[in-house]
Amino acid sequence: MTIAEAGRPVLVPELYPPAPAPLVGLRTGRRRRLVGLLRSIGPELLSGACDNDPTNVGTAAAVGAATGYQLAWVALLVAPLLGVVQVIAAQVGSVAGGDLQTLTLKRYGRRVAGVLLMSVLVVNMVTLVADLQAGAVGFGLLTGVDSRWLVAPLGLALVGLLLVGKYDEVVGVLRYLLLGFLAFAVAAVLAHPDWSRLAVSSLIPRLSLDRDVMGGGLALLGTALTSYVYVWETIQRGFEEPPDLTIGSRGLARAKFGAVIGAVFTAVILWFMLVASAATLGKQHEAVNSAQQAAQALRPIAGPLASDLFAIGLIISAVSVLPVLMASTGYIVGAQFDWRRGLSEPVSQARGFYAVLAASVGLAVAVTLANISVITMLVAASVIAGFGTPIGLV
Repeated sequence: MTIAEAGRPVLVPELYPPAPAPLVGLRTGRRRRLVGLLRSIGPELLSGACDNDPTNVGTAAAVGAATGYQLAWVALLVAPLLGVVQVIAAQVGSVAGGDLQTLTLKRYGRRVAGVLLMSVLVVNMVTLVADLQAGAVGFGLLTGVDSRWLVAPLGLALVGLLLVGKYDEVVGVLRYLLLGFLAFAVAAVLAHPDWSRLAVSSLIPRLSLDRDVMGGGLALLGTALTSYVYVWETIQRGFEEPPDLTIGSRGLARAKFGAVIGAVFTAVILWFMLVASAATLGKQHEAVNSAQQAAQALRPIAGPLASDLFAIGLIISAVSVLPVLMASTGYIVGAQFDWRRGLSEPVSQARGFYAVLAASVGLAVAVTLANISVITMLVAASVIAGFGTPIGLV
């Protein structure tokens, strides 16, 4: 309603109350906070997810085929164990402001740092060879191409990603790839597990002296903690992430929260891997020696879609962890020799760092083409990681 005053219409305030504040600003603020939270926990989520490399995939498939659902609770037990290690690594990187290799060098000297360097380097290289080979085989399962022809292109593509992309861009790509791990969840559902038995086995631990059960439990726990996972966490938090995300009580709290989320994500995906194998191959008590063999064996039992999804999950696990292995190798060698390093550095100013990165891939491709079996490399990676991990943790 209006009243004419001086020939001009005037709104009566009582009849026309002010319009409510627009929701755009509120929604934008919430969106920014959500993006900020996801960005802050991204390093831990990526570090945790990288723990589910093809070595873990093969282990979970073999254990599920041999023991069925009996060790489902062990897969979930990985969450608190990995969470503790990742929280410590996040604290070290955030508070000390450096990666583990640099901090060891400053605190304990070059000799102790050299021991850490060699232990991580050996684990990284053997795991790099095994995972590169597994990734190529995964592509081969989907395309029908001999995996030997795919090893070098896969390695070159990943080197190109690290040479061209900056740290934020590389991590951004890897974060999106993490969604591919959900392929294991879909494969597990398509396998039609016995959900009641699975729930009991997941929530109520049952101990057994059976050799397969004991060995499978130790294998699941042994592959959960590898040195490159927590080393990469300290690199991200202490070296690459912006100071506003790491410094202060809020930044430290977010780092701890992200470490927990990453550990839970890793354990849940590992659980789905085991379920997919247990629900199919476990019924047949069919021996499985690798993730690739598990994907092939799923086809006649659970159908081609479940098999293809498992192969896709295998590819995602390899492609996600390979850049981390390559980059962390360059970081720790660069830290030991005080080179300029970082994925955000141009190649011309960090030649040593990128040379180590490229050389590690070249060596991995050469070893992979030497016709060493995939399972041999995966087992070797697990054993060496088991010996090398305590050095970094101590």
